[in-house]
Amino acid sequence: MGHSNNPDVNNTLANKVLAVNDDLPIRTDKPVHSGKVRSVYWLTEADSKRLISEKGYDVPADSPLAIMVISDRISAFDCIWRGEGGMNGVPGKGAALNAVSNHWFKLFKEKGLADSHILDIPHPFVWIVQKAKPVKIEAIARQYITGSMWRAYANGEREFCGIKIADGLSKDQKLPELLITPSTKGILTGIPGVPEQDDANITRQNIEDNFADFNFKSVDDINLYEKLLKDGFKVISDQLEKIDQIFVDTKFEFGYVTDRSGQEKLIYMDEVGTPDSSRIWDGPSQRAGRIVEKSKEAFRQQLLNHFPDPDILLNKDRMQERTALATDNVLPVELLMEVSRTYIDIAEKITGEKIQLSENPKTEIVSILRDNYGLID
Repeated sequence: MGHSNNPDVNNTLANKVLAVNDDLPIRTDKPVHSGKVRSVYWLTEADSKRLISEKGYDVPADSPLAIMVISDRISAFDCIWRGEGGMNGVPGKGAALNAVSNHWFKLFKEKGLADSHILDIPHPFVWIVQKAKPVKIEAIARQYITGSMWRAYANGEREFCGIKIADGLSKDQKLPELLITPSTKGILTGIPGVPEQDDANITRQNIEDNFADFNFKSVDDINLYEKLLKDGFKVISDQLEKIDQIFVDTKFEFGYVTDRSGQEKLIYMDEVGTPDSSRIWDGPSQRAGRIVEKSKEAFRQQLLNHFPDPDILLNKDRMQERTALATDNVLPVELLMEVSRTYIDIAEKITGEKIQLSENPKTEIVSILRDNYGLID
């Protein structure tokens, strides 16, 4: 594999990885919420008020604010994966993901599509966000038939989220038009025709019939979310085309926030157009008949090749074995470094700027939030 066995080499790199991000001494009076990749610290009412007035954020004076800290952890197949030598994440991954998201959010705002939940970016790993009421939909848009959709199609399925698809498509082919295939975000109960499971495919009719259950304010906002999804997809796709990369499919998330004047508005939230939430293909390779993944998909493929029984990773009924696999196995450092190179490379191509690896991200975050934001005692 060609990775160094010198523990010092791996150790210095391992120190630059922010694997644990829920233990920062940020002042908060609520439990820290830690997701697969990000941790959320809800600020006290006093700190939220103070920052809104000091920094002039465009939100009502009593808005709850949170600090979101990204990590370098890598999740795939619903598990968190670790590497040899204490490398519990991917160097540069967090900074790359945030940089890419920031880039697209800014572009969406410039083009008049919609705002995001981000109010401020104190550090490459950190966002200050306003509380949003999330729409309970994973908004997925696909420009090519690949992945799980291709597997289902190859098994004879022709209807996806209530949309009929023609016969005769081949793997990795471009679809006649952008396909919106939403799924549930979290487990929703008591909605007719909607399975009570996370990530269940739903139809537009399901959403229209039960729009309030999905947290939409009105049926009209379903049109707006679809428009923002399509327009956002096109903005990213057009920009990626300029660097000869192909935007294959992606997942967006939406929510509602209130601006300073008390107007409620639908915004983009979570992350957009990142190699974690999207598939991106290299243009030149694809034209030569070869798919080269410039996203987390490459890592998923690597994992499938790495373990002798890939069914454990694909079969939902073997979740217990899968969790054990991720817990009991450390991956070769080189495998994580390959992910690091993929993420940093695509982030630098998209933003046109270098991704800097922090020497010690935690120390930097603490001092910035203490000195510039007064959030650490």
